[in-house]
Amino acid sequence: MSKHVAVLMGGWSAEREVSLRSGEACARAAESVGYRVSRIDVGPDIAAVLEALAPDVALNALHGRPGEDGTVQGILEILRIPYTHSGVLASALAMDKAQAKIILAAHGIPVPEGRVVTRAEAARAHVLPRPYVLKPVSEGSSVGVFIVREDQEHPPQELHRPDWSHGDLLLAERYIPGLELTCAVMGGKALDVIEIQSAVRFYDYEAKYAPGGSVHILPARVLPKIYQKVRMLAVRAHDALGCRGISRSDFRYDDRTGDESGLFCLEVNTQPGMTETSLVPELAAHAGHSFGELVRWMVEDASLDR
Repeated sequence: MSKHVAVLMGGWSAEREVSLRSGEACARAAESVGYRVSRIDVGPDIAAVLEALAPDVALNALHGRPGEDGTVQGILEILRIPYTHSGVLASALAMDKAQAKIILAAHGIPVPEGRVVTRAEAARAHVLPRPYVLKPVSEGSSVGVFIVREDQEHPPQELHRPDWSHGDLLLAERYIPGLELTCAVMGGKALDVIEIQSAVRFYDYEAKYAPGGSVHILPARVLPKIYQKVRMLAVRAHDALGCRGISRSDFRYDDRTGDESGLFCLEVNTQPGMTETSLVPELAAHAGHSFGELVRWMVEDASLDR
């Protein structure tokens, strides 16, 4: 009999709609390669739903909290349902950008200089010399991220909004000009490197997920030594945080330097997008894996105690 796969999607984070798209794409692919699939739009009753359903594997297609921060992973561990992607600790660490930076730096991975500030501090006055970046400590997909330009007299006024829902701690980092690069790690091995050109000034949430929002150049147009350095650092970052399955590391490269000194790791994504415009399926396809094969690999890689 084929495995029964529960695809976890949706949830209630700021990335709900993208998660639904990722989950549906994964569900269709899983069915196409012979699995029996149950689609679950995750709510607060997820533990009871999973206990009643008793799937063989949970394919986690959630983005943001609580599916990417270790919470759902903990529930799956308690229920003893094997699951995809990273475990409790790696998920929690990667989701907390400030803690992840400390660990990455300790493993010799270059990260932009910066510090954690409160939203009130960041709204009141510039917290770093311009240009700099402000981003929520625990959000994904460039949600709530601002690039403060050199000519921007005041901090982002959106930080004053009463309906701000991205937490009161922000990470302020030096802005790295140049290229946006990303590399996925699958089963401990680096795939190739994509160069991302955004149709807007910043590779934000819309640029990532709207058709035509960005152009992906694969392989990235960088020197071979930079290309291989990105791949090596992606594996090192994956291992440093204790990731499992598939992860994707994002980088900025100041190509004016012409050498490795311009390369910085921004973050590690333990639940990369799986939509029609997502990067990991594109990288997997470039390596010769169809989307169905990619999903089959994730399902067969699923385990506990990750």
